[in-house]
Amino acid sequence: MKWSWNIGRIAGIRILIHWTFLLLIAWIAFAEAGRGADLTGILLTVGFVLTIFGCVVLHELGHSLTARKYNIGTRKITLLPIGGVASLEKMPEDPKQELAIAVAGPAVNVAIALVLLFFIPFDQIPVEEEELAAISRENFLFSLFSVNVILVLFNIIPAFPMDGGRIFRALLALKMDRIKATNIASKTGQVVAIAFIFIGLFYNLFLVFIGIFVFYAAHAENLHVQHFDLLKGYTIRDAMMTSFMVLHPENTVKDAVDKLLAGSDQDFLVEDEGKPIGLVSTNNILAALKDNKMEHPVTEIMRRQFDTFQADDKLTEVFAAAQKSKSTFFPVLEGERVIGVINQNNVNEFLMVQSVLKQ
Repeated sequence: MKWSWNIGRIAGIRILIHWTFLLLIAWIAFAEAGRGADLTGILLTVGFVLTIFGCVVLHELGHSLTARKYNIGTRKITLLPIGGVASLEKMPEDPKQELAIAVAGPAVNVAIALVLLFFIPFDQIPVEEEELAAISRENFLFSLFSVNVILVLFNIIPAFPMDGGRIFRALLALKMDRIKATNIASKTGQVVAIAFIFIGLFYNLFLVFIGIFVFYAAHAENLHVQHFDLLKGYTIRDAMMTSFMVLHPENTVKDAVDKLLAGSDQDFLVEDEGKPIGLVSTNNILAALKDNKMEHPVTEIMRRQFDTFQADDKLTEVFAAAQKSKSTFFPVLEGERVIGVINQNNVNEFLMVQSVLKQ
């Protein structure tokens, strides 16, 4: 995710923090100061928010470490003002595995809440609503307990992208095929989203935004699973482009410009003796033109780090990679020799054809 900073690793998983998270901390500190809180009160409130996000990290680690049991890696966990996102390499199609992974996150919050119960000084907790609203030493642990309970209740709502949506889909998939289960779970999630929007119009506009997000997330999940199913059984060879523009190490930026203008290709493979050595995008070419590098070799502007696929790899692998990678253009190899390329548009065209054929 753009504009995120790496703050460390836990169990080998990168933990990133998005820059907007810092805005949240600044806003909380400003709001507390405006409320008349002293420095101690401001620091206590900020510390409370950071502790909540510590619980969020543990929640996401619950998903990630459970996924690791099924040989599914996690590329990173990103902290956002609205929570955390664990970027799993994939979600398992086995409903029992998906159920275990989805349940693991809320289970961590349940465990945290149960542990906190042993340390909460109930006899010191203020009973006045105004005193409970402000974080203090007396209500710190009780408030943290309450937040974890809320996180559990919110996350088990049966709507994507919450864990409850995946739990519901996994339970349905134990009795029916995954496509039908996803469709039912998605429609249920959209009903929940509409309820959020309706309630939010009268009580809290924030619920409206959550409802809109959930509605489209449910639709996107349903579409993703349908597309994934359409690609099953096909290899990259079935969909790859065999007619594509190639650049060579001796070609200049001017040569790349000529090829860009001569055809519709937006990305170019740089090839040396049949082997891929780099990729050049339209953006690379335009940046080189701005720097007056017309006569420079394309090897100076090409991207050297890129993914490749074998022609007989599953087409679903490209579909997943194109959605997670910064690049959506991949050389296709047979052994070490390039025999084609494939990109997101290519996959989308293949999907359109298959969806018509399946009607």
